[in-house]
Amino acid sequence: MALSREQMAMRVARELQDGYYVNLGIGIPTLVANYIPDGMEVMLQSENGLLGMGQFPTEDEVDADMINAGKQTVTAVTGASIFSSAESFAMIRGGHVDLTVLGAFEVDIEGNIASYMIPGKLIKGMGGAMDLVAGADNIIVLMTHASKHGDSKLLTKCSLPLTGASCIKKVLTDLAYLEIKDGKFHLKERAPGISVEEIIEKTEGELVVPDHVPEMTF
Repeated sequence: MALSREQMAMRVARELQDGYYVNLGIGIPTLVANYIPDGMEVMLQSENGLLGMGQFPTEDEVDADMINAGKQTVTAVTGASIFSSAESFAMIRGGHVDLTVLGAFEVDIEGNIASYMIPGKLIKGMGGAMDLVAGADNIIVLMTHASKHGDSKLLTKCSLPLTGASCIKKVLTDLAYLEIKDGKFHLKERAPGISVEEIIEKTEGELVVPDHVPEMTF
């Protein structure tokens, strides 16, 4: 069956490395903070000026002044630093973030990402995504494989306004883990119980499927 939001976050957390500075986008990506492997030191960065976010707070830990870029209350780890959003964006634009995890509406075979606008709908806006896709080399998109209407979100060409061009190399969906290279999606892993046929059916862009596609483990 398709991965839950929590399982998606758990799988992406395995891409973290000790000493990484990591930015987590709004939505499912924020859940990655709850699954950092024990013993690993990772500093989570937020565009509004916090380096060193911890897990989401319990009721007793909530501090209304301690928020992430999505205005959710968060905690801070030992050694965290709080600074202006201008300094935070300088860190992003200067290429000092090791890994960025973003949500998206669409991704295509050229590595283009659309994540901030659906014409006719009220969306929160681009936020820091434009800076993140321009300033980071290592980006993972975390999103559902298809829309709630069943339409593929892994496309030959994005139909929505782009947040960034040719910047996405990895996509983790509720069905699969894929890499983008040479103008194609390459299937690397599939969710437990999900068939290769279902992934092919729900991927509009050209998909390269190896002879053996391992199931993700948790």
